[in-house]
Parts: sequence; structure tokens; C-alpha cells
Amino acid sequence: MVWRRLLVPSSYTLRELHGVIQVAMGWEGIHLYDFELRAARYGSWELSASSPDVTLASLRLRKGARFVYEDDLNIPWRHEVRIEDRLRLETGKMYPLCSSGSGACPPEDCGGPQSFMAGRDERFSFDALEDLDTMAEVIQRVMAADGSDTLSEVIDEDTRWRLDGAVERAKAREVAQDGRFHGAR
Repeated sequence: MVWRRLLVPSSYTLRELHGVIQVAMGWEGIHLYDFELRAARYGSWELSASSPDVTLASLRLRKGARFVYEDDLNIPWRHEVRIEDRLRLETGKMYPLCSSGSGACPPEDCGGPQSFMAGRDERFSFDALEDLDTMAEVIQRVMAADGSDTLSEVIDEDTRWRLDGAVERAKAREVAQDGRFHGAR
């Protein structure tokens, strides 16, 4: 599970909260979004939703309240937003603040939750093993060379093309595998 603990002033609007969530997720805010609270929808005007320029304070959300935030409505990312507590702003502290979290956020436009989860399982696929085999083959050839040869002298153009593809796919799988939270943003 991916989660973030965000501290935001109650004077923030839902539009501003949307921006904070986008930054915390490492996304760019390029998709339609909405918030679902008490049978009302606030969000992108293209959705005929109510204006998101309502403040959190005016919503009178209590400790423990929950509501839904959805982003990229074509392949929706559905987030549960929880009000864990209502704290006083601390003097000298900059807000908004991401105070903690867990899990690496999925890349924007990665195909939605199902595609992201499938990508996380990709490391066990036959394609991943083939890519490792290609990389091992090139390493063996380089090790067998006497050291004076360049890479283009050690491997042919077809092998170089396979190596480039294997490395590119391995990097993409690595991003999906990284389950760590990389600190507050």
C-alpha cells in the first residue's frame, strides 16, 4: 500500500489539496480530478462538479472523517483521504508538509492501478529472465575480450540492440519494484 501523511492548513481549498497530493505522489496534475464528500462532488469543471475552491475549514470535517479523491478519471486512481487529527499550525514550520509515508508512488500515466501492480510482478516474468540472459551474454563477451577492444568490437549491432532494450526494460521494472518511501516532499 502507498500512503502519505500530509499536514495542510485548514484554510487550503480542495483545489490546493489536489495540488499537494499531486506533489506528494510525484505527479504533474495534468488529469481531471474530483473529491467526493457527503454525496457532493468537487473538482475539475469539465466534470460538472462543484467548484473545488471551497476551504477545508468550511467543510467542517471532523477527526476520523474520510472522503474520496480520484485522479486521472480515464484510468482512475482512487485515494481515500482521512482526517487523522486537527492540529494547530506550528510557528516557523512551512506548510504544506509531507511528514511520513510508505511505498513508492506509481509513475504518472503508468496505466492505472492494475497495470502498476502487474508491472511490480514483472520481475518474475520470462521476459525479465531473457533480459538478464542478454546482459549476462554481453558481460561474458566483455570478460573474454583482452581489454583493448571497445564494446562495439566485442558485440555485434544486433546484440547491442538487444542489450539496449534489455537495459531499458530492466530500468522500468526497477522503478516498479522500488517499494520504499523516499522521504517527505
